[in-house]
Amino acid sequence: MKVFLLYGGKSAEHDISVISAYHILQEIYYEYYQVVPVYITPEGEWGKGTIIDKKEDVPTLSGLREISNEVFDFQELKEENSVVFPVLHGPNGEDGTVQGLFEVLGVPYVGAGVLASAAGMDKIVSKVLFNDAGIPIVPYETVTPNDWETRPEEVVERVVESLPYPMYVKPANLGSSVGISEVNDVEGLKTAINLAFEYDQRVLIEQGITGIEAEVAVLGNEDVHTSVVGALVKQQQFYDYDSKYLDDDVALQIPAELPQETLNKMREYATNAFIAIDGSGLARVDFFVTEDQDIYINEINTFPGFTPISMYPKLWEETGLAYGDVIEELLQLAIQRHENRQTRYGKQR
Repeated sequence: MKVFLLYGGKSAEHDISVISAYHILQEIYYEYYQVVPVYITPEGEWGKGTIIDKKEDVPTLSGLREISNEVFDFQELKEENSVVFPVLHGPNGEDGTVQGLFEVLGVPYVGAGVLASAAGMDKIVSKVLFNDAGIPIVPYETVTPNDWETRPEEVVERVVESLPYPMYVKPANLGSSVGISEVNDVEGLKTAINLAFEYDQRVLIEQGITGIEAEVAVLGNEDVHTSVVGALVKQQQFYDYDSKYLDDDVALQIPAELPQETLNKMREYATNAFIAIDGSGLARVDFFVTEDQDIYINEINTFPGFTPISMYPKLWEETGLAYGDVIEELLQLAIQRHENRQTRYGKQR
């Protein structure tokens, strides 16, 4: 079977995508697959590399950024006995846009569909869905460009009256803590909103929650499985981009040292969140847990990182599923989902 591995992309999370793809290439079972690397540049150009059929042929990390042997033709994705593996994070990859392309072409692909990808990426929409599903959410406010341009002082007043400090200001559609700020005063709030608007057209402002950040990995289609719970052990409250990927100053505690009742509840909430957005394939669901064991869902990531320090593969490893087996399961789930949809909906799909 041929696997089209898409990575890079027009997103602030471009670099994380390349690193994730590199490590997936190290672990995929080449006795069953040939891999076609397809690199999407930050400018949105698609280039196809040489077929990889053994681990020894995997390019270096820097080499993965230079793949452009030929311009990639989307029609190649329709090749018989093939599956698409979009290792893309953030907008233009994890938000339903590229998934729409796969649906139009009628090809099997790893991960969430159009609706789940879009809903999972949008922190505001997902909060509405989680709340409707009975999953506790963090108090929040939203800001639109028109509100901010025409009446910024009213926006600040509304937010300050509604939420206590510290607050966290985020672009509605982005991940890996890009564009997120911790805020402790009015001037910081204004600066943070301006920064968030550099990345998206809507801004989310959340109440800060003092407690542990914990995460659950999800795997499956209609039959949903959850991993053990992992926790982030931090030296500081705000877990930013540099802390995640550059400074390496966040330790992972797997499994999380929390009461069993709390762990069970988080796994239940993770399943419910996955179902609420109509998830498929994989997701990582993030939570806050207070000292009193109150649980709040933070967000769902429909294509979490696959870097060496990423929580998703580590959670499954602790649960008993090796990195390579996770990749294999995702490919099989993609094929299964595609076949099921073809059977149910036929030519309408």
